[in-house]
Amino acid sequence: MNAEGVRLFEQARFTEAMDRFERAIAADPTAGDGYYNLAATYHRIGAANGRKADRTQAERYYYLCLDRSPDHRECHRGLAVLLVEQGRSEEAFRLLESWAAKNPALPDPKIELARLSEEFGDRDAAKQHLADALLRDPTNARALAALGRLRELEGDTAQALANYQQSLLADRFQPDISARVAMLQSAAGTPVSGGASTGTRIVTRGPGAFR
Repeated sequence: MNAEGVRLFEQARFTEAMDRFERAIAADPTAGDGYYNLAATYHRIGAANGRKADRTQAERYYYLCLDRSPDHRECHRGLAVLLVEQGRSEEAFRLLESWAAKNPALPDPKIELARLSEEFGDRDAAKQHLADALLRDPTNARALAALGRLRELEGDTAQALANYQQSLLADRFQPDISARVAMLQSAAGTPVSGGASTGTRIVTRGPGAFR
């Protein structure tokens, strides 16, 4: 039901998608993915029509997801985005900081804190969060890609390229990162490596509203 709902969501058939996600919840009320998917659908609808009721429902289902899956990465991100959109950025930071405090060995909360810090213009904090994430998991593809992005924004293209390449070694299924590597290598006059695949993979966790 979740996979079918994701397919419908991607076709903007939101009412049908919500029906599938509700069925997924009914089939397994203890799993977080159905709640996350339903939250993300309400979030997308609320963003499109500006209705407070839809955003309220989205927030409710995000929290229901976290009640069942406390380390659900996409759910933490989606809820943080929703809070920021409503001018509740302090709550968004507290949400992610609380997650990080409860799971000090987990890199994901630190990566999400880095993302949020960057969005608010604090690149130094973002880099520190990513450094903390890489202390826990030195080959974390998401942390390396995010660090590469920050280095590129700062003009340190050599280090950005190195970070991107390390990220692709950890996870070759990142077409956006492969494209950045090709662009930076071309700009530097370096032969473009053919080692990184730009293939895609099937993802059935969540409708992909928030990467």
